[in-house]
Amino acid sequence: MAHKSPLRAQRRTAQQTAAPVLGDAESAPLTAVRPLNSTKDERQAVIAELELHLSTTNSKRGRPYQRRTINAYKYAAHQLHNWLPARTSFADVDTATLNKFFRWYYRTHDVPKSQDGRGGYTGGTNTIQRNLRPLFAYLAEEYDVPNPYTADSPKLQRYATPPMGKPKTLSQDFVADCLKITGKNRDFETVRDHAIIRVLTEGLRSEELLSLRVQDLDLQHKVLVVLPLKGDRNSTDGRVIPLQPSTVKALVRYLRFRASHKRASVDDWLWLGTRNRSALKYGGLRRMVKRRAEQAGYDPSEVSPHSYCHTWADDLLTAGVSGEDVMAIRGWKSPAMLRRYASDMASSRAVNAVQKLGDRY
Repeated sequence: MAHKSPLRAQRRTAQQTAAPVLGDAESAPLTAVRPLNSTKDERQAVIAELELHLSTTNSKRGRPYQRRTINAYKYAAHQLHNWLPARTSFADVDTATLNKFFRWYYRTHDVPKSQDGRGGYTGGTNTIQRNLRPLFAYLAEEYDVPNPYTADSPKLQRYATPPMGKPKTLSQDFVADCLKITGKNRDFETVRDHAIIRVLTEGLRSEELLSLRVQDLDLQHKVLVVLPLKGDRNSTDGRVIPLQPSTVKALVRYLRFRASHKRASVDDWLWLGTRNRSALKYGGLRRMVKRRAEQAGYDPSEVSPHSYCHTWADDLLTAGVSGEDVMAIRGWKSPAMLRRYASDMASSRAVNAVQKLGDRY
């Protein structure tokens, strides 16, 4: 009796030589790669190579690139691709060409779209400059193309980042009102939104919140675990986030409603979409936060999911939690992050702290 080989290579060889079954995607022969008939095709192929390269390598901090980061690098490469003449390849791009591209991008994308509506630099060109660096690093590595970003190349015209505005701290009334309107009904969407707002008050960034899985919750000990997403995080195994008692109750209720979701047994993502859709995305989170703000009677343009992070930092510092403890919970290495997040109400906290001392003499 002939025995089948337990070795993977031999099994793959046998499968590849077998006749493909019609309609079987895994058994069907590979589709031929589309021929590159023009320089535009070559540029698009390089962008596809860059995406694959980034998705299979780690960043300089030793962690896989986030999908949003890869998309940002692709967007910058596509902007340059769309601007270049038809017969100009990425290999032909030098410092002078990049400077012309950045001036064009500044005129057509930056100034007309300033946030205050009055014109002015918004920082988009600076972002494009930074996000094109991986493309030319890849070209230098794989195609031996001179990298215009290296120190020995002629200097690029730099576009500075815009001054960072003061972060917005949400009022206690606003948070209470949003929790109130989402705490009334007992349908899946309202229960989910109430739990999300509760978790946002624990200081999670949007990516951290959306990356949560059911197994990341330890409600018995009133904590959850978030995986580090940024290089500034000082833990490689995840950070433990302490939860308020009301947050634990909201999560217990949400898990009960989540169990009846069509995707509950398929997806382990904590936050599922409405109408039996899979994991909640950032766009849905942002729209939800603004919609609930408007329903509570507030201006939605003043609110974003990240506003809750600054509010959390102020809440803890006002309550007397030390800056070191706040940094430990958030995973910050640098005190600059603490100063940044807590800057909105810093003067108010300082005045209140001094006034609590009463007469000193």
